[in-house]
Amino acid sequence: MSLPSLKNDVFLRALMRQPVPYTPLWLMRQAGRYLPEYNQTRARAGSFMALAQNPEFACEVTLQPLERFQLDAAILFSDILTVPHAMGLGLDFLPGEGPRFAHPVRTEADVQKLAVPDMSRLQYVFDAVSLIRKELDGKVPLIGFAGSPWTIGCYMVEGQGSDDYRLIKSMLYGRPDLLHRMLDINAQSTIQYLNAQIAAGAQAAMVFDSWGGVLADGLFQEFSLAYTRKVVQGLTRQREGRAVPVIVFTKGGGQWLEEIAACGCDAVGLDWTVNLHRARQRTADSVALQGNLDPMALFGGEGAIRAQARRVIDDFGVVEAGGHVFNLGHGISRFTPPDAVSVLVDEVHNYSRSNHPMLR
Repeated sequence: MSLPSLKNDVFLRALMRQPVPYTPLWLMRQAGRYLPEYNQTRARAGSFMALAQNPEFACEVTLQPLERFQLDAAILFSDILTVPHAMGLGLDFLPGEGPRFAHPVRTEADVQKLAVPDMSRLQYVFDAVSLIRKELDGKVPLIGFAGSPWTIGCYMVEGQGSDDYRLIKSMLYGRPDLLHRMLDINAQSTIQYLNAQIAAGAQAAMVFDSWGGVLADGLFQEFSLAYTRKVVQGLTRQREGRAVPVIVFTKGGGQWLEEIAACGCDAVGLDWTVNLHRARQRTADSVALQGNLDPMALFGGEGAIRAQARRVIDDFGVVEAGGHVFNLGHGISRFTPPDAVSVLVDEVHNYSRSNHPMLR
């Protein structure tokens, strides 16, 4: 398939620490329940799974935030749990309860049955990527993504979200051999999954290690970071004549910033507990940084949004050398007023432009 050339590559240049005219911006969960049009499309689809597994619907909701806001990247609409669903664990999303697996992985026999899924079972994702690239028509880059092996493993063992991670930590402490086997299968699956997204047209890849921060020091490195590193090192890094940057985001992982930055990624996503200036010092500018506004700042009114956006940009420092992608420190809340996002996008773009020496 012939793909249109990019009209706006500021996001990709920032990730590769190349000169940029302003700080690019996108938002985790930017296509989601805070947008009325998303809720209307989801109602037409009938369920979350029907929405995510239909390439036309997935394309529609991926593009919706770009029609409202001048964002610098699109991110594929999907879910990190599509991979274990393809393994046969039976994913469903229950109203008010979130994701749940019909067949969680709890026993040695359960682990022994696991295998890397046939990627044809995820063809709906790759078809969505190709369709989105076509419909974007080069407006902005498209981000593909997956969950980290550890984070996916948490859901696979717990069967759903968890407050204490009791079941997977029981396996970690009691049968680490079983957990390592599962994480290795997850890593192999994730490499194939992300590479297929890149082959279909994704221009950057992001690994969400949403639950890495629940691990103790030492265990994070063994059970989360080691497998994230394996994924990163297995990814396609050149496509369509340019680099395919990789972002790794570990929520609650600020204490391990230097180690995450050394895993081979091009950028590290940070939550709002980390100071960007000190993060640059700690990593010696060896990677780009993504983040890291507290999503709750979007409920503070226009003045607070603009002030907090400026604070994040000032914390990072000089804009024009690249290396910073503005984002939230986690996903946007479903209760966020869309007008607050408009204010944020306006402030990030205008303030970062005003801090660019060549544009003064």
